[in-house]
Amino acid sequence: MSKILLRRYLLFCVSLFVNALSIAFITKAALGTSPITSVTYVLSMFTPFTIGQWTIMLNLLFVIVEPFLMTRKDLKSDLRMYLLQIPISFCFGMFIDLCMHCILYWLNPTEYLHMIVALLIGCVILAVGIALEVKANAAMMAGEYFVKVITKRFHGEFGYVKLGFDVTLVAIACLLSLIFMSGIYGVREGTVVAALIVGPIVHFVSPYYNFLDKWITDPSLRQDIALQQNQHTIITIAREYGSGGHLLGEMLSKELGIKLYDKEFIRMAAQRSGMDEQYIVRNEQSIPSFWLKCILSKNSEQPLESSLSSDDVLFVSESKIIQELAARESCIIVGRCADFILKDYPRAVKVFCYSDLQHALTRCVQEYGIPRQNAETEIRRINRIHHYEYYTGRKWGEPHHYNLMLNTGTIGLQTVCQLIKGVYQQYSLQPASK
Repeated sequence: MSKILLRRYLLFCVSLFVNALSIAFITKAALGTSPITSVTYVLSMFTPFTIGQWTIMLNLLFVIVEPFLMTRKDLKSDLRMYLLQIPISFCFGMFIDLCMHCILYWLNPTEYLHMIVALLIGCVILAVGIALEVKANAAMMAGEYFVKVITKRFHGEFGYVKLGFDVTLVAIACLLSLIFMSGIYGVREGTVVAALIVGPIVHFVSPYYNFLDKWITDPSLRQDIALQQNQHTIITIAREYGSGGHLLGEMLSKELGIKLYDKEFIRMAAQRSGMDEQYIVRNEQSIPSFWLKCILSKNSEQPLESSLSSDDVLFVSESKIIQELAARESCIIVGRCADFILKDYPRAVKVFCYSDLQHALTRCVQEYGIPRQNAETEIRRINRIHHYEYYTGRKWGEPHHYNLMLNTGTIGLQTVCQLIKGVYQQYSLQPASK
């Protein structure tokens, strides 16, 4: 076993314990447990078995059922991850009981305010554990793997299948409680709170784990080192809709004699991801609801690279294309979070274009051919802010992430073009190590 893989397993074990601790906190709050443990908690209330023991049994049930939903080829190719569920299930169950009965034995809040505090602490700890588990990217717990198998078998969206799975577990918990205890116990407002806030918290804490990247990544495979060794200069253009980012890219392409990549990404991403080009046109750089996306995806143990979400697959595909372009040639890249993808690349000229609403409306009408009555609606529809902030963890338009912040409403595109040209020429003369 390699040293890097061993480190990833170590991080996963830590995340497993943190997740168990969070479940103990949430359960001890007595406001209902998290959806994934709702069934096991209710079962522990009217049987001689503990929540940890029931967790082991339920997870092993998932492991038994999974092969019937998988093809022989899928099972063979993913055999390591499949088999790892067994020891993980035992460890997770034992960790839960350890935290419930030995570490948090003292936690029995009786006042509602104290219950809320314990619940919120548990949700934060759970988010920290999930984010660490995603960063480790070494294995998956049985419940999550089961959802992955169902998603792949029925060609669904992972986030919605996961939501349906959680709702089903809560419904089963309520049914068991009604049948065996003549009332609903173990499922309360805390169950809903945990389902709604853990995902957004995961999104918030995930960037703080980036310091682990060097420790758990083989140096020969690290993209930032490979990019720093390149001699090419890249211009990235992030832009508000109606600020003329694409037109600026065309001007720079002619002025500098380097290729522009914007609409070409649709074809390239379709080829790499296997998606339909029309789907990419409709959905690229648009997330309808930032918080819904967090709730559906960010409480998952799936890293983006192995996600079954179409949005995530598209983002990963475009990210790899950007890295390949930077390694191959000097060029101009419009949008696609390129400034973030190339954040460690020293020869990237990062530009942000913005405009006041009136100038943006005029450009949409005169240059994009959008009817005046529809222009403002179109500007607000193209939601690049949510896309950027969801996938990068950065604030959209934060000036510290760019070399140039340019108001194309009050500064003509020709002038902007010359400004960027000057910076590009300066960067092209610098050694790659700077």
